[in-house]
Amino acid sequence: MVVGRWMRQKAEIFSSPPPVTPATSYHSVMLRAFAPVVSAFPTRFRASKLVCQANTLTNASPTVRQNASTTTLTLHQQPPTSAYVHLPFCRKRCHYCDFPIVALGSSSVDQAENDPRVSNYVQLLCQEITATKSDYKADSPLETVFFGGGTPSLVPPGLVLSILDTLRVKFGLSKDAEISMEMDPGTFDAEKLKELMEMGVNRVSLGVQAFQEELLKACGRAHGIGEVYKSIEIVQSCKVENWSMDLISSLPHQTQQMWEESLRLTIEAQPNHVSVYDLQVEQGTKFGILYIPGEFPLPSDTQSAKFYRTASRLLSEAGYKHYEISSYCKDGYECRHNSIYWKNKPFYAFGLGSASYVGGLRFSRPRKMKEYMKYVQNLENGVAEWCGNGQIDVEDLAMDVVMLSLRTARGLNLRSFQEAFGGSLVRSLCNTYKPYVQSGHVVGLDEERRVMTADKFDTLLLNDDAIDSGLAYIRLTDPDGFLLSNELISLAFAAISP
Repeated sequence: MVVGRWMRQKAEIFSSPPPVTPATSYHSVMLRAFAPVVSAFPTRFRASKLVCQANTLTNASPTVRQNASTTTLTLHQQPPTSAYVHLPFCRKRCHYCDFPIVALGSSSVDQAENDPRVSNYVQLLCQEITATKSDYKADSPLETVFFGGGTPSLVPPGLVLSILDTLRVKFGLSKDAEISMEMDPGTFDAEKLKELMEMGVNRVSLGVQAFQEELLKACGRAHGIGEVYKSIEIVQSCKVENWSMDLISSLPHQTQQMWEESLRLTIEAQPNHVSVYDLQVEQGTKFGILYIPGEFPLPSDTQSAKFYRTASRLLSEAGYKHYEISSYCKDGYECRHNSIYWKNKPFYAFGLGSASYVGGLRFSRPRKMKEYMKYVQNLENGVAEWCGNGQIDVEDLAMDVVMLSLRTARGLNLRSFQEAFGGSLVRSLCNTYKPYVQSGHVVGLDEERRVMTADKFDTLLLNDDAIDSGLAYIRLTDPDGFLLSNELISLAFAAISP
């Protein structure tokens, strides 16, 4: 459950956001997907279309549109240097999962090698990559590739290699590219992992989710606790230098003691990176049928908030940097691929239900296999449009920058934001956040990233040249500001689109 798996949702276009309540659109999809704890968001989204049209500047409010710089508008005309690849195969569907997957069955680990569903899909995926047209004069080689799913580690290494070779021929692949793969316990052994590493996979994202047998069963996970320990042993014995572990909090019947145990055992395993997600109960899933958020056996909002604070405290004490709202890492081990998303840079995406961001257009591929096959056929015939023409909806872009920046520890660079969208919008945002600076949920920082007092923040805002006077960044505090991130980001949306 990492960033690449929800980027498919970014093509969902929104209606105008209400003044204070959360905005709809892919913005709210992203917020919902990464909500750390306490917010409920609307789930009414327009269905993604096979062919999307790029938004134009005329959709932006006059203030934002008039102040948008040329540099901002041309940034997203650059060729992407990252690719997300969706491999949808799983042994079974987890009770919380609403991703586009293909359940192969409990014996899939041994049979996937000869399963025509797997080989046929990979062939179709390679056809999509090959048929992708590029209007860029000089494509840059890919710096990151992320295999998400699904359970990509079910796919035989030989088929993974065919995908990498297709990407290499089509776009080029940097020698030091970060190539990540999501892997579930019980779906690989040392031999398979070593083979994947020889092919170039150099980052593993291990989907553990919990260290309690009863919680794994409650989630409908295909693996048990024995396979968790075995998979960790395999990763360590194969000397994978860069690996991450995924955990989920706020599961049914999960207690504080269980959560602390999972965090402690994760720290003992010494991954370079840890992703911590709060359970989101989605409509159409088994959990969506069985449970109501906030009601037993799901933890209350107060308990969920305590889980989040506990993770922040224990992982930070263990030397992990909380660099993004759901992500922790040792120094130098930020996920390079996911950082492309946080920086709002263009990226390719391939496969069932995946979403790309190219030429200013966010485009989702179909979630059903027959429709995806038709899309690839249309792409090969030159009648499917999957990328934009470089025209940017400035208002949406401003929302992107604020939302993604405030979900990171670095926060929002006010100077670059002012250069891109104008000083009046910066002042509006800062004034919106004044009460939250006083309450300790938001902080202002100077050029050296030193936190300033709330009084100094207020004093600087009295001047029109607050940015020139030393206010360089705003960021959410950890953990209290992050806990209210959805509400705080929604206030920014209202300031951008009043």
